Amino acid sequence: MPTYEYVCTKCGHQFEIVQSFSDDALTKCPECKGKLRKVFGSVGIVFKGSGFYKNDSRGSSSSVTPSTTKSDTTDASPTKAAESSTTAPAPSAPATPTPSAD
Repeated sequence: MPTYEYVCTKCGHQFEIVQSFSDDALTKCPECKGKLRKVFGSVGIVFKGSGFYKNDSRGSSSSVTPSTTKSDTTDASPTKAAESSTTAPAPSAPATPTPSAD
């Protein structure tokens, strides 16, 4: 059960009380019968693990290099590279067929 802190707006009396979530909030001060106000404090949250800070999302030096896929290595054979013109598309772009002059 949570502990709630109240303060009286009339006399300034401060106290804590353990209440259930289903209990109604207190409204009258036990000292002077004045109006009570619930006090909200800071919540203790602890973030554990990586990924909570900007410098955790990436390493300072990237040791991961992009890998080539099987289709990248099989499409670029030495004979096709020699036959292609100098304006061939980049290896990562899909190859477009060029019409042959037969």
